[in-house]
Amino acid sequence: MTLFVGLGNPGSQYENTRHNIGFKVIDKLVGDAGARDISKTSFQGKLYRSADTLFLKPTTYMNLSGISVQAVKQFFKVELEESIVIHDDIDLPFGALRFKRGGGHGGHNGLKSIDAHISPEYVRVRIGVGKPLHRSQVADYVLHDFSASEMSLLSRLIDHASQACRALVGEELNEVQTKYSLKSIEDFNP
Repeated sequence: MTLFVGLGNPGSQYENTRHNIGFKVIDKLVGDAGARDISKTSFQGKLYRSADTLFLKPTTYMNLSGISVQAVKQFFKVELEESIVIHDDIDLPFGALRFKRGGGHGGHNGLKSIDAHISPEYVRVRIGVGKPLHRSQVADYVLHDFSASEMSLLSRLIDHASQACRALVGEELNEVQTKYSLKSIEDFNP
């Protein structure tokens, strides 16, 4: 059983924010798979299932994402190596896509919460959203909507990230890294 977790915040005011790119990729995966909603209150998130794949959007708000991930992981007995978390990354330029297993949380509160609840050794799909000029602006930056120019490229980035996620189910991590990693959105426009 594979568990995909997209990080974000619930509520329409956060829908198009940089912090919610994980939710957007989950929505694409759920739509493509024709997954059905199997949410329960105890999961503290929107949970969808298609065959042996689960798709989770925690509704705990970012800082408490680990509570939802742990509940679903335990209920379905998902192995740590089958847990894949999709999240925004301010240390990567907009449009970059990277993959890794384990590592630090880089100050990302959603990852910090998941690390504390299930350990940090899950696979991460890191989607670059760029960063503000000053470190003090990070919280405000990730909670703002994508710019108009970023929005025009976002659907292509989400499509690419969702293809990579599907590949992670049957391929080795290093194969997916080789095929799907992007340095920036310019990789789409060689």
